[in-house]
Amino acid sequence: MSKRSTNALDYQATRLPIAVMAKDFPAGRPQLPAHRHRRGQLIYAISGVMRIETAAGTWVVPPHRAVWVPPDIEHATRTIGFVAMRTLYVEPRLAKHHRLPSVCCVITVSTLLRELILSAADLPLERTPDARAKRMIGLILDELRAFRVLPLQLPMPSDDEQLRNICRALQRDPSTSRSLDQWSREYNLGSKTLARRFQAQTGLTFGAWRQQACLLEALSRLASGSSVTAVALDLGYESPSAFTAMFKRVTGTAPSRYFDDAGGPRT
Repeated sequence: MSKRSTNALDYQATRLPIAVMAKDFPAGRPQLPAHRHRRGQLIYAISGVMRIETAAGTWVVPPHRAVWVPPDIEHATRTIGFVAMRTLYVEPRLAKHHRLPSVCCVITVSTLLRELILSAADLPLERTPDARAKRMIGLILDELRAFRVLPLQLPMPSDDEQLRNICRALQRDPSTSRSLDQWSREYNLGSKTLARRFQAQTGLTFGAWRQQACLLEALSRLASGSSVTAVALDLGYESPSAFTAMFKRVTGTAPSRYFDDAGGPRT
């Protein structure tokens, strides 16, 4: 096995309890179909944006953030633009021992964790880890235990096909102004009944879910170079300031500054 391998299978049986694969994806690359790995994964975007999709929902991974995918979770990956990806594969027993999350989530990547990931990508896969590698792995685990979860998830209904159809339609067109009452009439349901089912299945109200769908679509477009103004109007907001207020309320940062580390979107 080569330390520069880009075959994920090479990272499942390595002697390293944590191993990092470096792989770049050109713009326009088709989606990676649904697959799973024996090891847990921290999928990190140095540049570009990725969307990770599972049966439970969708997670958006902007630059300098990462998504944690627990061991053996089936997921598909879509890259947006050129993506420089670094995937950290963690042995299941190690993930369990250190109480890493049992569900997918997007996390912040500290400067230290970023440098550790980049350095770990050079560790030979075929060798037993030496003292330096063990110290590096220990520091990576320390950083993983200290991460902050970001609100970049779009949960999908687990077992309600009607709601899944509505959610898919909203994902295709987050700017739609179609109300809950209009959806309930289409499915011959009471609006209160549909609202209760939405909350029970996703943990969000209909309005909050639609807002989250807009946020994730906005992140993809901003990372691709669209201006804040264009994104705001395309997604149905009355003004860029209204969109900015929503974005800042959810993420804590204005959209014009969100990608500062990667060059930022145009205003």
